[in-house]
Amino acid sequence: MPMNVNPVPTLNPRTNEIRTKTAQIVNNDILPNENELWSAWRPDGTRDTTRRERSRELRLEIQAKVKAAGLWAPHLPAEYGGCDLGFLDHAYMNEVLAYSLGGASLFGVQAPNSGNQKILLKYGTEEQKQKWLIPLTEGRMQSGFSMTEPDNAGSDPRSLQTTATRDGDDWLINGHKWFTSNGNDADFLIVMCRTEDPDAPGDRNSAMTQIIVPTDTPGLNRIRGVPVWGQESDHCEFIYDNVRVPRENQLGASGAGHQAAQDRLGAGRVYHCMNSVGQMWRAFDLMVDRVMTREVHGGLLEEKQFMHGFLAASYIDIQAARLMTIATAEKMNAEQDARTDISAIKVFVPNAYTRVVDRAIQVYGAKGVSNDLPLASMYQGARTLRIADGPDEVHKILIAKNILKRYHAGESWDFGN
Repeated sequence: MPMNVNPVPTLNPRTNEIRTKTAQIVNNDILPNENELWSAWRPDGTRDTTRRERSRELRLEIQAKVKAAGLWAPHLPAEYGGCDLGFLDHAYMNEVLAYSLGGASLFGVQAPNSGNQKILLKYGTEEQKQKWLIPLTEGRMQSGFSMTEPDNAGSDPRSLQTTATRDGDDWLINGHKWFTSNGNDADFLIVMCRTEDPDAPGDRNSAMTQIIVPTDTPGLNRIRGVPVWGQESDHCEFIYDNVRVPRENQLGASGAGHQAAQDRLGAGRVYHCMNSVGQMWRAFDLMVDRVMTREVHGGLLEEKQFMHGFLAASYIDIQAARLMTIATAEKMNAEQDARTDISAIKVFVPNAYTRVVDRAIQVYGAKGVSNDLPLASMYQGARTLRIADGPDEVHKILIAKNILKRYHAGESWDFGN
């Protein structure tokens, strides 16, 4: 069924226009073609080149409509190929485009490219922007983000052990990474490296630098795509064996890598939560349609009190998740301190998303876990989000520390701000 998007009375006309235009493309062009847009495989598991080419053509057609509507790459300024939406407008747009899984890629905001684009925009030189950012935005290149390591806690990026040492005018990189996103197709990776002595005194945050590494660089060895949820994935494992790149590939000042990662993740967490809201919206619509049409034990599911509980609980989860995320986005848009709020939505929204999708799956029964519906993919994505961008436990610790710090300073919490 189409997504029901009407103007929000409290929003300005421009934001409502963005939501409306986005919904029109989702409803008219994406949803009717979902089964074809990312289809490249036959039922026997072999690749169908004809189907793959048709999928590619469909994606290009829709991307052209997105660009014509002025909605392409909303997170980037016009001079680098984007449509330069403000943070809040982009957040409101995300809840609409995410109604279809994969929809974000048709609007030029697909991870990890979008996060890498923001890093290049803030930390890159003009030469780096011309060489890497513009081709990435135009779709002539793909990128990956290489930070996580198999032998170090992802929740503490300062523990990473991949090193980059200076050798004349070059960086020499050695280390072991995995879950490097988009590793199969990437033309270049942004790699988090330790560039200082890990045993030296001082701020541990100043030991990290991000460096651009083209994937055809000698010594960069792709080991495998790490299977995720029992399926092949493009989250790849890499060995960096004396990988040599010029020092001009460094992003920002030496030691700026940790801050760059935080910049990338802060905004990304809000966008991911608004994406989750859009996907919950889709799961909710699917569930309501099912209870209104499915007959069981002498009547429609909608007549059963169990189903009333499912509908009410999911409505509450979606509204709470959406309003919490919008409030956080408003704080960030106003350049207020939103760290506690970001951690709060990072914990609450993926858990709410899991609950909403779980109920929808239960209502559909066997069909809910099949590939005939997007619910199984949503469930896996929701569960993964409780680990990605920082596990729940780390964010709860940060929330508690920020609360206690305020009270120890003699000030109670102000929930109105």
